[in-house]
Amino acid sequence: MAAALRGAASAADGPRARVTALARAYLDFAARNPAVYDAMFELDGGLAFAKADTPEPLKDAFAALLESLGEVAGDGVHPGLFTEVFWAALHGLATLTRAGRLPPEDTERRTELLVDRLAML
Repeated sequence: MAAALRGAASAADGPRARVTALARAYLDFAARNPAVYDAMFELDGGLAFAKADTPEPLKDAFAALLESLGEVAGDGVHPGLFTEVFWAALHGLATLTRAGRLPPEDTERRTELLVDRLAML
């Protein structure tokens, strides 16, 4: 996931394009790798997050988000906290779309809305 996020962000020009590419890459990774995504986030008793024993690949995936999102968090907003909220929104979009609770044809519009409303660009 970290490689996909960094690759998408590095290919984009400008902060808004980077954040949009990052969001699309995250949602695309979740859709194209459902078993991996489930192992990362959905399995009961799954992997530890935000702890000393969090596996390095998970820390790296969060760092890849933080690298692009930190620059658009806005004045007075802690970059890590902003990244957590953005990540939570992406995770919700990914899991609700996959479960059939959100129509997939509106994924792009949701992504644009998320970027427009949360990223201070």
